[in-house]
Amino acid sequence: MAKNKNKKIVRYRHPLNINIGMIIFAIIFIYIAFSIYSYVKRDKIQFYEVAEGNIVNDRQYTGLILRDEQVQSTDRAGYINYYVREGKRAAVGTSIYSIDETGSLSAYLQENPEANVTLTDANLSDIKRQLASFVMSYDDDDFSEIYNLQYSLEAAVLEYVNFNMLGSLETMLSESGASFQQVKAPVSGVVSYSIDGYEGMDASSVKASSFDRSGYTRAITKSGQLIEKNAPVYKLVTSDDWSIVFPLSEEEVAEYADRTSLHVTFESNDLESDASFSILSGADQAWYGKLDFHKYMVPFITDRFVSFEIETEKITGLKIPVTAVTTKNFYLVPVDYLANGGDSSDPGFYKEIYTENGTQMEFVPTTIYYSTDEYYYIDMGDNAPFADGDYIVKADSQDRFQIGRTAMLEGVYNINKGYAVFKQIEILKSNDEYYTVRKGTSYGLSVYDHIVLEADTVYEGQLIYQ
Repeated sequence: MAKNKNKKIVRYRHPLNINIGMIIFAIIFIYIAFSIYSYVKRDKIQFYEVAEGNIVNDRQYTGLILRDEQVQSTDRAGYINYYVREGKRAAVGTSIYSIDETGSLSAYLQENPEANVTLTDANLSDIKRQLASFVMSYDDDDFSEIYNLQYSLEAAVLEYVNFNMLGSLETMLSESGASFQQVKAPVSGVVSYSIDGYEGMDASSVKASSFDRSGYTRAITKSGQLIEKNAPVYKLVTSDDWSIVFPLSEEEVAEYADRTSLHVTFESNDLESDASFSILSGADQAWYGKLDFHKYMVPFITDRFVSFEIETEKITGLKIPVTAVTTKNFYLVPVDYLANGGDSSDPGFYKEIYTENGTQMEFVPTTIYYSTDEYYYIDMGDNAPFADGDYIVKADSQDRFQIGRTAMLEGVYNINKGYAVFKQIEILKSNDEYYTVRKGTSYGLSVYDHIVLEADTVYEGQLIYQ
C-alpha cells in the first residue's frame, strides 16, 4: 500500500448570506456618507447676531489753548535752580526757584559734601513710578517726549531736595558768605516753565496767523542755566478755567449756531469731556469756535496747540453690517381694508373671487411686513396671496381696492426659525461697515435676532443650516 498519495484539497465556499440587518446597516451607512458629503460641499451661510450699538460722527480740529497765565521774571542775573516741577500747584509763598549770582552754590556743595542731602525712599519710589508710567505709554513716533521726561525728573529731584535740605542749606550758605536768593510764588497757581509769548492773548485777539506753527517756539529755562536780569523764568496758571479756540468754516458756523455745549475727545490724552461752546469773531473778522472747560487744565499745561474731536452726532439703535441689507418690493393696500376672519385671529383681507355662482368674498390671511398711516406692505410674487389686478373689499362695505401699487423696503433676512424671513429696517445712520437701525419697530428686528450676514447669498424662504 502506498503511503504517499496525491491529495487534492478543495476549499469550501460559504454562501453569502444577506439578511435584513445588513441591508439596513448599508442603507444607514450610505445615508450618513451622503449627509457628510452634502454638508461638506454645501455653502455655509454666515449669520450675525443683532446687538445694540451706535454710530458716532466726529470732526477733528486743532485749537489754541488759552489760560489765565502770569509770567514771572527774575530781578537779577545768576544761575537758576528750580524746586517745583512742571504742573505742580504752588501756594502763595512756596519757594519756586533760587538764584546763585556768583556760582558759589555749586562750589560750596562740592567743597562741603555733607551739605548734600540724599533722596528718601519715598522720593525714589515716586521717580520709579514716573519712569514706569512713561514706559507704558512710550511711542517711537513721540521720541521728543524723552526730553520732557528728563526735564520733569530733574524738576522732581530738585523739588525733593527743596523739602529735604533747603532750610538748613540757606543758613550754611549765609554763614559762608555765598550769595543765594530764594524766590517765592507771589500768588497761588500751577507752575509751568514753558513760555511762548501767547500768555497775554485772549480769544478776541486770535487770528488765522495765530495757528501758524511753522515759526512757533517756546522757551524752557532749565536748572543750572545762567540767566540774565529781567528774563522770564516761569509762569503761574492761576485758574482751572481754560479755553480752546479753533477756526470754523461758514458751513460749520451754521451747523453749530444753536449749540451751547459740545462733547470733546482728546485721543492723545485718552480723555473726553463736555465743554461750553460759543462762536466769536477774531481780530481778523474770521469765525472761531470757543470751548470753555472748568477742569483737566493740568494735563495740557505744557501744550499751546491741541488736537481734538467734536462729537457732532450720535445715533443709538441696533447695529447691523452693511452686507446684511437688501431690498424687496411689496404691494400697498389701504390700512382700513384690514380684517380678521377665518378660523383664527390672523389679520388678512377679503379677496373678491369669481365663481359660476357669481362673485364671492374669501378671507385671505396675510403677513404684514410694514405699515404707514395709509398703507400696509404685503408680499408679492409667485407664492403671494394676491396678484396684480385682484380686488379686495372693505369689511361691511361695498368699497373695493385693486391690487397693483407697489413700493420697496430695505431689510434683512431673519433666520431665527431656520429659514430666511424678510424683516424691514429703518436706517438711522451709516458708515462704511455698519448701519444703525431703529429699535423697537413693530415689524423689524430685536436684540439677539440672527440675520444673514451676506444678504445676496440667500433667497426668502430658503432653509438655513447654521
